[in-house]
Amino acid sequence: MGVLSWIIVGLIAGFIGSKIVNRTGEGMIRDIILGIVGAFVGGWIFTAMGAAGVNGVNIYSIFVAVIGAVVVLVAYHAIVGQRATI
Repeated sequence: MGVLSWIIVGLIAGFIGSKIVNRTGEGMIRDIILGIVGAFVGGWIFTAMGAAGVNGVNIYSIFVAVIGAVVVLVAYHAIVGQRATI
């Protein structure tokens, strides 16, 4: 997959993941970054379970990336939330 494809899938996954986790989003740049990281994490999780990871700009890849983005966002909020309360 090319860089543009990763950005597109990351943007979509980050946006959907942010809406699932906190309903407001993190901002466009942070959503893209967390979505791209989520695509890697989702691909790793699905590959570890024996399924295909992110393999292009299609519905399945976006689904995998959204699952990864949700995992990344929950971890992100756990870390940032703890730091803010200390």
